[in-house]
Amino acid sequence: MIPTPPLRVRNHLAEIILAALENGGARGELAALGEPGAPAPGWLEHDELVHAHLVRERARSASAALAARSTVRIRSRADVLDAAAALFDAHLYFEVHELLEPSWREAQGNDREALQGLIQVAVGYQHLANGNFAGARALLDEGRGRLRGRNLDGLDLDVFGQAVAHSLDQLFHFDWRAAPAFPRLVDINLRKETS
Repeated sequence: MIPTPPLRVRNHLAEIILAALENGGARGELAALGEPGAPAPGWLEHDELVHAHLVRERARSASAALAARSTVRIRSRADVLDAAAALFDAHLYFEVHELLEPSWREAQGNDREALQGLIQVAVGYQHLANGNFAGARALLDEGRGRLRGRNLDGLDLDVFGQAVAHSLDQLFHFDWRAAPAFPRLVDINLRKETS
């Protein structure tokens, strides 16, 4: 799993990744950053060069996750959730947090609680990738609790929360291949078609 680099580097890269959701130029920059053997980006400070490999790995993962996605403007919360799913499933949990936070700020009531649960789960998995087991346990557990019995824009968050609970049981010997997939509307529609 790919840990996050220090704050300034993490935030700069997250800006590029989020811009790449809608912007072809940013997507090209991301692809260049993720190229094997790519030089360290010029925006890294001298003391940050040691983190160039993390930038490259995260950029490569983001570039692969976005390759099949259109760069059409994100207009709705459903679009935000679909983009969050692509990033989450690429294990880009910090970026999921950054993407969902504006929607959380605007939401109220149950929707706000559900979005907060999704954000906490994403940050919990990022803590796990960074080796912060206490932070991972606390946020995954709290996020799972917020998702219990909830739906958000047609997404069944309870099933996702149950999968997160399984992660909690395996925390110290976590197999990243068993990380749950972010809930998607497509999954719900497929289940209805096959029922």
